[in-house]
Amino acid sequence: MAADGSGTVNLTLNLSASKTKVASLMLLDSVNGYKVPSKQQIQKEMEEAVAYLRKSHGISNVKKTMDFENYIATVSFAFKNVSNINHVNQNVLKKLKIRAINNSSYSFSPETGIFQRKYLPAKEALVEYNKLKPEVKNVFKEASYTSIYRFERPVAVNTNPLSKISKTKKAVMLNAGIMGLINGKTNISNQITLAK
Repeated sequence: MAADGSGTVNLTLNLSASKTKVASLMLLDSVNGYKVPSKQQIQKEMEEAVAYLRKSHGISNVKKTMDFENYIATVSFAFKNVSNINHVNQNVLKKLKIRAINNSSYSFSPETGIFQRKYLPAKEALVEYNKLKPEVKNVFKEASYTSIYRFERPVAVNTNPLSKISKTKKAVMLNAGIMGLINGKTNISNQITLAK
């Protein structure tokens, strides 16, 4: 993120650690009652998400990559103001037919140098997780969520004890197990104050 609150977002879904298993699943029509999408279907839904982003206020330079050999998908875009991304992530997931709850909001004040991510755990996540079959639940046990915020100025204060400031002091990384997010025990809210 630049000093004026503009920046870029890179969203990555990385299934490479399970690529052999995913490749096997992609050969099937359905698994445990869930329809397996084709590569063409996945590409079409990614194109719809990219088209949505290109029409979104304050969003530009939208790009996507799809690696079906390693099963890594990325979407990246630039934003004029960090507030532009508050509903974009939610709507992109909706376009990709991924049910998600809008439980994060972002803000940045160039005057104070304070970046905030407010996060509220969603009770619906645990309710939906509990509806899954045991073999599907197992997928989430090893899954993790990682967020990295990069800044032009050094970070002076970081309030989330789960996150770490880089050696250069210009990035903050948080890595958490997905189960902690699903059951509401992990809080990924943060207030990051940049040095003057």
